Amino acid sequence: MIQFFYENLPESVSADYKKWLEDIILSEEKKLGEINYIFCDDEYLLKINQDYLQHDYYTDIITFDYVKGKTISGEIFVSLQRISDNASTLSKNYEEELRRVLAHGILHLSGYKDKSEEEEEEMRRKEDFYLNKFEN
Repeated sequence: MIQFFYENLPESVSADYKKWLEDIILSEEKKLGEINYIFCDDEYLLKINQDYLQHDYYTDIITFDYVKGKTISGEIFVSLQRISDNASTLSKNYEEELRRVLAHGILHLSGYKDKSEEEEEEMRRKEDFYLNKFEN
């Protein structure tokens, strides 16, 4: 089950997003467990980054992995402010950037990393692939 928790969730986040995220999981040959997306602001996510990861910087997403075998479970914290800022900076559409970040969390839970340049390139390829599937 995929659930969304939020104070001010964009109206565009709908059942279509849940279905698309579930399709990503199935395409990665995983099973859906329990995934909670928590939409928050920059300050809330910064505090989580500091308290749990000892990082003192803003980020758009933090994923806590509760995966067991092939069953994907976790909590995915998303800063809507950071997504908006990143979309502006990158000259991207807000909705596309939001979908990219939502997929990014699922890909982390599916085992993809983005610490090295090679890992980051693979992550971007996967994000682009699944973004294209949403749009078509």
